Amino acid sequence: MKITVLGSGAWGTALALLLFENGNDVTLWSYTEEESRVLRETRENPMLKGVALPEGMHFSTDMACVKGCGLVVVATPSFAVRSTAAQLAQLADPGTILVSVSKGIEKDSSLRLSQVIESEVGEKCPVVVLSGPSHAEEVGRHIPTGVVAASEDLEVAQQVQSIFMNDRFRVYTSDDKVGTELCAALKNVIALCAGCCDGMGLGDNTKALLMTRGLAEMARLGVAMGGRKDTFAGLAGVGDLIVTCTSMHSRNRRCGILIGQGKPVEQAVKEIGAVVEGYYAAANARTLAQKMGVEMPIAQAAYEVLYEGRDVRGVIGSLMKRDKRSELEESWT
Repeated sequence: MKITVLGSGAWGTALALLLFENGNDVTLWSYTEEESRVLRETRENPMLKGVALPEGMHFSTDMACVKGCGLVVVATPSFAVRSTAAQLAQLADPGTILVSVSKGIEKDSSLRLSQVIESEVGEKCPVVVLSGPSHAEEVGRHIPTGVVAASEDLEVAQQVQSIFMNDRFRVYTSDDKVGTELCAALKNVIALCAGCCDGMGLGDNTKALLMTRGLAEMARLGVAMGGRKDTFAGLAGVGDLIVTCTSMHSRNRRCGILIGQGKPVEQAVKEIGAVVEGYYAAANARTLAQKMGVEMPIAQAAYEVLYEGRDVRGVIGSLMKRDKRSELEESWT
């Protein structure tokens, strides 16, 4: 199959390599000519050092490369998804499967990214969400990984499953696109918080508390928005949360560590050198929580630290002093 991957960051590159190795004719599209030139001449992405890109893979900066494709992967940063989708609406063939692997929520509209794509493309192309615990650094090195392909149309999700799946990349299907996509966006906020805990030198107990209660917040919002709570107990939810909160591959966790060590938020975000999706997702999580009437104290605390300059240590104290509750009372409902 002819496939284009839009976005030559680490994740887009790792998926392009995976799809190429599955026997597809793959083009990796870059936003700038310089990015494309580096990939073409060095056969390596600087963000995936040591992972060789095969001679048969194509590189382009012309989005017309999506013409004639059976599948297009949208792997741009969340802020670029709408402009990318607007071009796809003009260039993609009707019926081309669009696979959204970007993670986040659109800043101004608070729409999930598949909704952003659909708002531009309409019914011209089906949109599938692919998400789960999948660091690009490990996928690129052929380390066994499992993810979820989610679509209301299970037949289309199964097509994506067949195209991506091999003996090192296992794909499960789901019809819960809402839950799967919210997991992908919200876990980055919790990972930022987990990094703050690490940066402050807090212990394993604290991180376990944060991750568990963070997952409860994610599920509450997800269910309120039409997702299924069991999605949050699966790969897209707890699976991705675990890997993002505990791995140094995670930009969100690394950024949180810097903040926990006392660096100003703007400096920490800049120092990571790549998009920290959790920074943007924290503002959107707060907006959605207020809109849906869902209590999300951890996400609210993250917003106050990231956008209002609140001291991160003071936030920990406030969270620990919240009113007494039953765990089941505010867990998954």
